[in-house]
Amino acid sequence: MNLLRNGPPSAPLTLVLAHGAGTPMDHPFLAAFAEAIGAAGFAVVRFEFPYMAARREDGKRRAPDREPVLLQAFHDAASDVKPPLVVGGKSMGGRIASMVAGDLGAIGLLVLGYPFHPTGRPERTRVAHLAELRTPALIIQGTRDPFGTRAEVETYRLSPSIRVHWIEGGNHDLATGGGKRPIEATLAGPLQHATAFLSSLLTRSG
Repeated sequence: MNLLRNGPPSAPLTLVLAHGAGTPMDHPFLAAFAEAIGAAGFAVVRFEFPYMAARREDGKRRAPDREPVLLQAFHDAASDVKPPLVVGGKSMGGRIASMVAGDLGAIGLLVLGYPFHPTGRPERTRVAHLAELRTPALIIQGTRDPFGTRAEVETYRLSPSIRVHWIEGGNHDLATGGGKRPIEATLAGPLQHATAFLSSLLTRSG
């Protein structure tokens, strides 16, 4: 399994960060986020699920692997990471992270744009396990995310361990406004909250 690493080897914790369904681990959004978290003093490990790794080899687009394969890949990526461990990801990667957090003994869960339901299918929610989640979690979500708007998410029963930070006017990539903004500008606010969350986990676990 190929891994991308950011941050100092002596970092106080490691965030294992998974990509979304349609974008690889070196997508500019995820790369910028990982680099900034690393610059803040935390270690970040990125990996690719098997279907995305295969696409890198032959260029053919594939649907995501079945859930058991995705779960195992996350376990494999985290297998050599020394604790304390935080798991997270963008969209689908964050959903899979939320499903393995307990088994991996993670001290935290960090999600960028959780896919609470498929676009256009709000009745098909992906939240049942979130009601019982015990891992401290931060979900950073745009208020107009088509995978879960604020109005929709506030009707769900989520565990008290989950905090949702809302990006006013944000879409699934947390971008606001109609024009195209630099990724660094889009991520400025989310990064501030993400780094504060990671720091708070060290206080809790220390």
